[in-house]
Amino acid sequence: MDKKNIEGGLDKTKGKIKETVGVATGDRDLEAEGKVDNLKGKIKDVAGNVREGIKDKLDDLDRPKDDRNP
Repeated sequence: MDKKNIEGGLDKTKGKIKETVGVATGDRDLEAEGKVDNLKGKIKDVAGNVREGIKDKLDDLDRPKDDRNP
């Protein structure tokens, strides 16, 4: 798991909490802020997955040809 995946998960959780509290209290600004945080978390999570994929591919290139994954 990449650092960005962890940050993304935290942002998504924070966003969901803000969104829920905003809906419950009728605070549309807080609700919107929560939606933005949730979206930022999803983007960070995707970025983390991309970074992990690139790292794995680079690691594969460093291994001898017989040990590489197909």
